[in-house]
Amino acid sequence: MLSPLLKQRLTPKAANAKAERDLAYAKTDDRRIKKAHSQRMHRKSPGSNGKDYDHKDGKFKSVKSNRGNDGEGTKKEGGKKYKIK
Repeated sequence: MLSPLLKQRLTPKAANAKAERDLAYAKTDDRRIKKAHSQRMHRKSPGSNGKDYDHKDGKFKSVKSNRGNDGEGTKKEGGKKYKIK
Protein backbone atom coordinates (compact mmCIF):
# COMPACT_ATOMS: atom_id res chain seq x y z
CA MET A 1 0.00 0.00 0.00
CA LEU A 2 1.26 3.43 -0.91
CA SER A 3 1.85 5.93 1.88
CA PRO A 4 -0.60 8.87 1.84
CA LEU A 5 2.38 11.20 1.94
CA LEU A 6 3.81 9.66 -1.25
CA LYS A 7 0.40 9.48 -2.91
CA GLN A 8 -0.09 13.22 -2.44
CA ARG A 9 3.37 13.94 -3.85
CA LEU A 10 4.28 16.33 -1.07
CA THR A 11 7.67 17.93 -0.75
CA PRO A 12 9.75 16.57 2.13
CA LYS A 13 9.08 19.73 4.15
CA ALA A 14 5.32 19.52 3.53
CA ALA A 15 5.30 15.78 4.26
CA ASN A 16 7.00 16.36 7.62
CA ALA A 17 4.56 19.14 8.50
CA LYS A 18 1.60 16.91 7.56
CA ALA A 19 2.98 14.01 9.60
CA GLU A 20 3.27 16.29 12.64
CA ARG A 21 -0.29 17.62 12.17
CA ASP A 22 -1.70 14.13 11.70
CA LEU A 23 0.05 12.83 14.81
CA ALA A 24 -1.11 15.80 16.91
CA TYR A 25 -4.70 15.21 15.73
CA ALA A 26 -4.49 11.46 16.43
CA LYS A 27 -3.38 12.18 20.00
CA THR A 28 -6.28 14.46 20.92
CA ASP A 29 -8.62 13.21 23.65
CA ASP A 30 -11.50 13.05 21.18
CA ARG A 31 -9.62 10.80 18.74
CA ARG A 32 -8.35 8.56 21.55
CA ILE A 33 -11.91 8.03 22.80
CA LYS A 34 -13.14 7.20 19.30
CA LYS A 35 -10.25 4.80 18.67
CA ALA A 36 -10.80 3.03 22.00
CA HIS A 37 -14.50 2.63 21.23
CA SER A 38 -13.73 1.19 17.81
CA GLN A 39 -11.26 -1.26 19.33
CA ARG A 40 -13.84 -2.38 21.93
CA MET A 41 -16.40 -3.01 19.19
CA HIS A 42 -13.91 -5.03 17.14
CA ARG A 43 -13.01 -7.17 20.17
CA LYS A 44 -16.72 -7.89 20.75
CA SER A 45 -17.17 -8.94 17.13
CA PRO A 46 -14.10 -10.89 15.94
CA GLY A 47 -15.69 -11.65 12.53
CA SER A 48 -15.57 -7.97 11.59
CA ASN A 49 -12.02 -7.95 10.19
CA GLY A 50 -11.64 -5.63 7.22
CA LYS A 51 -14.75 -3.65 8.14
CA ASP A 52 -15.37 -0.32 9.87
CA TYR A 53 -17.84 0.25 12.67
CA ASP A 54 -20.54 2.72 11.61
CA HIS A 55 -21.44 4.60 14.79
CA LYS A 56 -24.56 6.11 13.27
CA ASP A 57 -26.06 2.75 12.25
CA GLY A 58 -24.46 0.79 15.09
CA LYS A 59 -23.09 -1.98 12.86
CA PHE A 60 -20.06 -2.95 10.83
CA LYS A 61 -19.87 -1.91 7.18
CA SER A 62 -17.31 -2.15 4.43
CA VAL A 63 -14.77 0.67 4.50
CA LYS A 64 -16.13 2.01 1.21
CA SER A 65 -19.73 2.22 2.37
CA ASN A 66 -18.79 3.81 5.72
CA ARG A 67 -17.37 6.97 4.16
CA GLY A 68 -19.12 10.26 3.55
CA ASN A 69 -22.24 9.80 5.74
CA ASP A 70 -24.13 7.65 3.23
CA GLY A 71 -23.63 10.19 0.45
CA GLU A 72 -24.57 13.25 2.53
CA GLY A 73 -21.05 14.47 3.29
CA THR A 74 -19.24 14.58 6.61
CA LYS A 75 -20.21 17.97 8.03
CA LYS A 76 -23.46 16.67 9.54
CA GLU A 77 -21.80 14.08 11.75
CA GLY A 78 -18.28 15.43 12.31
CA GLY A 79 -16.73 16.96 15.41
CA LYS A 80 -19.11 17.62 18.28
CA LYS A 81 -22.02 16.04 16.38
CA TYR A 82 -20.29 12.63 16.51
CA LYS A 83 -22.48 10.24 18.49
CA ILE A 84 -21.48 6.88 19.88
CA LYS A 85 -24.33 4.40 20.24
